[in-house]
Amino acid sequence: MTLQDQSLGLLARRIPGATRIFHDYALDFCCGGKQTLRAAAQQTGLDAAAIDAIEAQLRALQDEAQPAADDWNTAAPAALIAHILTRFHARHREQLPELIRLARRVEQVHGDRPDCPLGLADHLTGMLGELETHMQKEEQVLFPMLSRGMHTAAGRPIAVMRAEHDDHGQALQRLAALTNDITLPRAACNTWRALYLGLRTLREDLMEHIHLENNVLFEIAVAPAASATPACSCSAHA
Repeated sequence: MTLQDQSLGLLARRIPGATRIFHDYALDFCCGGKQTLRAAAQQTGLDAAAIDAIEAQLRALQDEAQPAADDWNTAAPAALIAHILTRFHARHREQLPELIRLARRVEQVHGDRPDCPLGLADHLTGMLGELETHMQKEEQVLFPMLSRGMHTAAGRPIAVMRAEHDDHGQALQRLAALTNDITLPRAACNTWRALYLGLRTLREDLMEHIHLENNVLFEIAVAPAASATPACSCSAHA
């Protein structure tokens, strides 16, 4: 199987640095992690030459790859959860209030410009509310279950979290639409520049956050539950 026929989520897990390439080509490896590289690239409008170029870059990363200091694919769920809490949950709670403040300032000062991202502050406020509710569900319900090894019982909460991750992905698409894909206009002030730099970081962090949960943590949790399912007995259908 070529790299083009493997899922984005699998490639993101196995090739250090792959997510940076996916960001460069606007390939959704978090919520869209089950799509193959080829299908996702074609859906984005990339031609065969571009897809071949992505594969070449991924192969170069494979050749250069050294053992990662933190291989979350083999980590215990409790260790990965601790990383998610400190690296992403705490970080999002720091990022969004400041981005909301910056967005309101840009809208107040530059609201008469046609390229001003009007509505961005309200959208970010909504994202903060949705993320906070989502993270509390994980912290109070799902993560304690996974840390205790209650993988079978966690199936329904995991399904809910995956669905909410899709909603977060839609919110990122809306953010891109409001900001011309987070592209700075000409003669942007320093506040505007700081805002868009922070938005790019937020997008990368949130996509990495969702990837680690959807494609690593939840898959680790699902695997034991699946292996514990009794095999079908053919004699029962005789």
